[in-house]
Amino acid sequence: MRRTLVLIGVLGFAVCPAMAAVTGEKGHLESATGHKQGYEKTVSAQSQDPSMVLVPAGEFTMGSPTGDPDERPPHQIFLDSYLIDKYEVSVEQYAVFLQESGNHPPSDWKTMNQLSHKKRPVSNVDWADATAYCKWAGKRLPTEAEWEKAARGTDGRLYPWGNEPPTSRHANYGQAGSSNHGALSPVGSFEEGKSPYGLYDMAGNVWEWVSDWYDHDYYEVSPLKNPEGPPTGGYKGIRGGSWNSSPRALRSADRYWDPPSFRSQYLPGFRCAKKP
Repeated sequence: MRRTLVLIGVLGFAVCPAMAAVTGEKGHLESATGHKQGYEKTVSAQSQDPSMVLVPAGEFTMGSPTGDPDERPPHQIFLDSYLIDKYEVSVEQYAVFLQESGNHPPSDWKTMNQLSHKKRPVSNVDWADATAYCKWAGKRLPTEAEWEKAARGTDGRLYPWGNEPPTSRHANYGQAGSSNHGALSPVGSFEEGKSPYGLYDMAGNVWEWVSDWYDHDYYEVSPLKNPEGPPTGGYKGIRGGSWNSSPRALRSADRYWDPPSFRSQYLPGFRCAKKP
């Protein structure tokens, strides 16, 4: 994975993804579509929770032969069925969690928790925060494999919507800056950017935590059924790009990582998953 344009940031080890995103280069972030309606009808009929969609059991191709080294080799993965949130967790939802759980809010919560931001995704939460929210909601963070299948389906598409390069109709991305909650879009704003299963904002808006520890070479040894990542590590995976990312970072196979304690306004946010 290419590691360039490093900026010293939060706790002395944060790398700003705005730099990696603008250039398309990768580093850890410290400092087609014709099947779409069929996918959506299938999962909608089977999901009992309208805020989640059911991803049926089956195989999909994880990784990319033309992506970065940590996306190789592409490999067939079988996943059991699972439910995953249709939208990124919003500020409004996170406010209820904080009130009921007594957890500490993010450092910029007073700025974030404004009426104008209620429908935008929560950000500036670390991996433990995201995990605590999902547990409180009776869910969990998705695995990296679950996240990627939910984003791209089973037909090998580059982006959630297909192989067409991203535009402003598909996602919130390509904006300048590194600290502006107002740059986020309300969850579910991009109808044309939905994944094959009807999930919104799987590309852009905020990066999303997954449950796995990150390993650059994990695809070389990954189990072919229900992989959950390595047992230990120093970094957690994040996926999907954000409002200041380049089109390359919006690819569904693209991988990034950060220390689990990392927080920033451009990332991370999250969505939850659970067994049916």
